[in-house]
Amino acid sequence: MKVNYNKLWKLLIDLNMSKSQLREKSGVTTNVIAKMGKNENVSTEALCKICKVLDCQLDDIMELVEEVSAS
Repeated sequence: MKVNYNKLWKLLIDLNMSKSQLREKSGVTTNVIAKMGKNENVSTEALCKICKVLDCQLDDIMELVEEVSAS
């Protein structure tokens, strides 16, 4: 399973909020935002900070997807 943050990026568009604004309001680092942009794992602490700012739940900003194997 792999994490995917497409829901977060769509939510930011709907809220007319930039990644920089999210970073500033939530207090997460630029490294966290960069990792999320690459669909890499980040700490649950960072995810909770983002959910608090956006007043949402984890499943509103991320999902687990099956990894596609290169065959």
